[in-house]
Amino acid sequence: MSTPGESSLQVPSDEERLQRMRYRKALARKKRKEREAAGEIKELNITAMMDMMTILLVFLLKSFASSSAALTASEDVRPPVSSTRATPKDTVAVTVTPKNILVGEKEVLRLTGGQIPPEALQGRLVVSLDAQLKKEVEKLKYIAERNPSAPFNRELSVIADKAIPYDMLLTVLYTAGQNELENYRFVVLQDEGKPQ
Repeated sequence: MSTPGESSLQVPSDEERLQRMRYRKALARKKRKEREAAGEIKELNITAMMDMMTILLVFLLKSFASSSAALTASEDVRPPVSSTRATPKDTVAVTVTPKNILVGEKEVLRLTGGQIPPEALQGRLVVSLDAQLKKEVEKLKYIAERNPSAPFNRELSVIADKAIPYDMLLTVLYTAGQNELENYRFVVLQDEGKPQ
């Protein structure tokens, strides 16, 4: 009991202060852990993951299923007709139309009057075609180094309009040959009318 002259407030002892400090530290530690845990993912939503994987699968199948020799109907390119049974392989594709030369889908040279402009030539080499084929060959070699099932086979598919002059085709093939693309395949339309 306190006497009338003493104050009714008691000063906490050192032990009580130490316990309060420990309690405050433990409470602060608990709050900090709760804040950190709030940013963590505790469980995965498998439905969303399956949707994502399905979309990726469809995208990959679509991109791998298409062949680089796939031909879209166009007014610019009318390949010759043949009764061949060979199927096109997935190779570097050079398309020669009366208006331009493309590697894959990328235009590398615009023709003037159906001819290669003289300033685009260096001897018999088409400079812009040469630069793009170098990039394609480097990419194929890089893939072949890391993936033995996709060797660099030095093949080129040529998709050319049937009205392209032979001399222009020789110039394109010479440029391809300078870039180690020595095996040529000309893409033609299969003649459906003749019996096989």
